[in-house]
Amino acid sequence: MTGEKEKRSPQIHSTADVSMRAKIGAGTRVWHQAQIREDAEIGENCIIAKNVYVDMKVKIGNGVKIQNNSCIYYPAELSDDVFIGPSVIFTNDRYPRSFIWNESRHTPPIRIKKGASVGAGSIVIGGITVGEYAMVGAGSIVTHDVPPRALVFGNPARMRGFVCECGAKGEKIKEEKAFVSFKCPSTECGKQFKIPKTDFALLEAQTK
Repeated sequence: MTGEKEKRSPQIHSTADVSMRAKIGAGTRVWHQAQIREDAEIGENCIIAKNVYVDMKVKIGNGVKIQNNSCIYYPAELSDDVFIGPSVIFTNDRYPRSFIWNESRHTPPIRIKKGASVGAGSIVIGGITVGEYAMVGAGSIVTHDVPPRALVFGNPARMRGFVCECGAKGEKIKEEKAFVSFKCPSTECGKQFKIPKTDFALLEAQTK
């Protein structure tokens, strides 16, 4: 016994379409009618739910959950512990035409950083970065980068606050020279965290 968690082989449902060139990590589960394209890389202990589409060359970290009917188009990169709700769409072409296809028209990657969440029915425009532990509310259209820990929602998505790692909206407790301190209101958590003044200024500008 080494004390390490035993690694399990990935579990792939018989109706899923997984390219032989895709890489699927240990303990990952791929459910009904999901499609994973060639050269996609999916880490360990992920959940790829029913009818999810993962495009070619998409990179997904460990512990990621992607819920039913979401479409993750190339070139997207999802870091560890990301949550993607049902029916989320990542786009990759700002000027789509059915009669023009050229890979150079693809936007830079959508990057969803560690621990961030994108709520059900949201659309993330190509080239956007969603920062660590940020929270995108359901039904949002994300057209600008989202700072770490920011809470955004709406069409277009606007900043509404900052969240704890547990997901609860933080309460402002103190301003310092370079940071603003917040506390999680959850009695089960109660952590404090700091937000750079530059990010807090974005919140103030968008909530006026």
